[in-house]
Amino acid sequence: MSDLAFKSALELAAMIRNREVSSTELTAHYIERIESLDGQGINAVPVRTFERAREDADRADAAMARGEQLGPLHGVPMTIKESYVMRDTPSTWGLEAFRDNIGRADGIAVSRFRAAGAVFLGKTNVPANLADFQTYNPLYGTTGNPWDTDRIPGGSSGGSAAALAAGFCALEAGSDIGGSIRNPAHFCGVYGHKPTWGIVPMAGHELLEHTPDADLSVCGPLARSAEDLAVALDTMAGAPGRERRGWRLELPPPEFNRLGDLRVALWPDDSLCPVSSEIADRVVSVGQTLARLGATVSDTARPSFDIKRAHDTYVSLLNSVMSAPQPEDEYARNVARAAEFDPADMSFRAVSARGMVLNHREWIRYNFKREHLRFAWDDFFEDWDILLCPQMATPAFPHDHRPFGQRTIDVDGMQRDYFEQLFWSGLVTNAYLPSTVFPTGLSRGGLPIGVQAVGAAYRDRRTIEFARLMADEIGGFQVPVPLVESGG
Repeated sequence: MSDLAFKSALELAAMIRNREVSSTELTAHYIERIESLDGQGINAVPVRTFERAREDADRADAAMARGEQLGPLHGVPMTIKESYVMRDTPSTWGLEAFRDNIGRADGIAVSRFRAAGAVFLGKTNVPANLADFQTYNPLYGTTGNPWDTDRIPGGSSGGSAAALAAGFCALEAGSDIGGSIRNPAHFCGVYGHKPTWGIVPMAGHELLEHTPDADLSVCGPLARSAEDLAVALDTMAGAPGRERRGWRLELPPPEFNRLGDLRVALWPDDSLCPVSSEIADRVVSVGQTLARLGATVSDTARPSFDIKRAHDTYVSLLNSVMSAPQPEDEYARNVARAAEFDPADMSFRAVSARGMVLNHREWIRYNFKREHLRFAWDDFFEDWDILLCPQMATPAFPHDHRPFGQRTIDVDGMQRDYFEQLFWSGLVTNAYLPSTVFPTGLSRGGLPIGVQAVGAAYRDRRTIEFARLMADEIGGFQVPVPLVESGG
């Protein structure tokens, strides 16, 4: 049955409808896999709700026997990022101070997935405060990449991507402000979609109840197929309670049937965040495939704005929202630290330091700059349907738990600043654009490489459909080699 563990959520839903397998059998199979394999260096699912999962699977099967269809995910077992709110489970965000933060009821995302018929096996691991490319914290420990457990799975939705890649669930949901859905998808060889900002409610993904939606941050799905991303996005998206009185979401369809009809811009590398030659070559290779299929492809088309200033705007707004909960004494220290930098210093560290203590007037000025960037992207996507670019500079790298300031990433022999990697995520995040990361095969070292397909605002279906069609040309998800070799 190990092959069953790696089927897509929609394939499993169809098998349940056709009585080829029951939800009870699937749930038991995934539970057995988690219990037998998760302790072998993966550690993706630290919060387990197996008893309720078995009960919900039994109810799904009973409903099917009565001829009742609960939804498109009827009886399909899934997991979800620990930061989401689920009744009777902790949402700690990996922080000791929130160890006893237990959900009193299901949050909106969990409720919507349950309404679609999904069965929850548990919750997946995160870095402390969801603030790292790696996934480890003092409560749950370290999550390893199923392709090589000595390497990172990404973060902050690292447990989500690792669980999918290891065959511990059929579907996942994460969150993203600096690539936290997309970089785990890249590192683990799965699919991840960062939605257009605002189309998926953030309520129910929170430490404190009734937290307003944060700037830049989004919730979105991870999966082993683009088709699963589409159904999961449909499940998650749409106005929450109060807003439902006044608006409905109507995302436009993809409006193309073949890759050869598309206009695709390539951005394979950039001096602001150099990527390994292997990563850049992969973006170019995907572009060559598209050109052979008849697509219009350019490696010089760029949006009309200053890229360094655009990145500085993102870094400023990112640090502003990430530092908002800081206590007064920490804020005072950061004010003093920001003042130590020369006003003309536009290095990453200086921009970050000032961003952590933006006052409201300064924030509004950066938001004004962002709005100009968004209009520039609007103009760009009048001429181009898809932008292809890297997600991270390298494939998965070894765990590194040193203090942030001591970390670097080796890019073709050059030691680059750890958080420089925010560049490729920030291009997209800052302008609230949708992006789908899709697998493109393995590196020379046998690790997954994902590529970002970016689209215009509210063109989420276009980037997901692009990823679906690309799988027909270059392949999609692959079972991690270590699991194949071990029979897992």
